[in-house]
Amino acid sequence: MKKLFAILFFIPFISCYAVTTDMVNFHNESSDTCKISEILHKTIDANFTTPNERVGFIARQFLGLPYVAHTLEGDIEMLTINVDELDCTTFVETVIAMAITAEEGSTSWRDYAKNLESIRYRNGKLNGYSSRLHYISDWIINNSARGNFYEATTDICGSSFITKTINFMSTHRSSYNSLKNDIEFNNIKEIESNYINHKYPIIKKASLLNKSTRKDLKDGDIVALTTKTNGLDVSHMGLIAIVDGVPHLMHASMKAMKVIIDPLPLHKYLSNSKSLTGIRIIRLNK
Repeated sequence: MKKLFAILFFIPFISCYAVTTDMVNFHNESSDTCKISEILHKTIDANFTTPNERVGFIARQFLGLPYVAHTLEGDIEMLTINVDELDCTTFVETVIAMAITAEEGSTSWRDYAKNLESIRYRNGKLNGYSSRLHYISDWIINNSARGNFYEATTDICGSSFITKTINFMSTHRSSYNSLKNDIEFNNIKEIESNYINHKYPIIKKASLLNKSTRKDLKDGDIVALTTKTNGLDVSHMGLIAIVDGVPHLMHASMKAMKVIIDPLPLHKYLSNSKSLTGIRIIRLNK
């Protein structure tokens, strides 16, 4: 049962932590905070030397967890912390926030919450539904500008660029309950105005047939799967897991209904989908 935990209880910490929401939405307060602390302890104790090692290790702690969609949605936008149920985006955000917190040497769920808010929301501040970084292009640009991570797509052999207008949310307003609010709808349209004929890098799925391209992918890379859907840049996310020297997709799978390392190599996973066009690669800063 979901429990709302008032940040007001932590007023003494407000000057020290970037969490600015009035309330945090826990799936299960005691379970979530204990699990966060436990994984952070294990990661720090492992004494990894690179961000990718931390990301890959943390991600594997969630293998087998159930896939549950729409855990961030509600009548009021709050900082949702749920490490028991994940979709593709919350899986990636959870892992990144933990990896950054572990790199800081902290095992505090409050530091994790600070980093989660920083990754999930525009300029690191929750301020309503439209402050959430819904589009992955927007997510990448905003987080890169603040030093949370960087896009490494152009570092990969075979990368190229495409241009696309990103406006799926405003053109499918009825699919988003929060966009019934005219203010939030207009905010989203304003954000989309920055992504008319947006040029971004891509590794097309045909390029992934090249062994040199696949060799450039690293375990723990964040991977965004691009789509041919009109108005949308990315339709799925996950992480790279290297299995016997071959890149696979580690993700919260709607088909499997849990977090898995997909049995298909990444290039075959993409080849089997008519809607997917390629990938983008994101890496944490060293």
